[in-house]
Amino acid sequence: MKANVGSIDRLIRIIVGLIIAIIGVIFDSWWGLIGIIPLATGLFRFCPMYFPLKISTTGKDE
Repeated sequence: MKANVGSIDRLIRIIVGLIIAIIGVIFDSWWGLIGIIPLATGLFRFCPMYFPLKISTTGKDE
């Protein structure tokens, strides 16, 4: 798995994933589990949806 998520994209995904998960816990909703998806893609620096579309937000140095 080659990294295809850049630094800014990664930071946004982690923050959004945490916010969704926290809101899910606060409101006692299973919808908070959706936050795992952006959180995982941010932590692993790989987005499966970017792969078939040949999208990469990494810079030349990453």
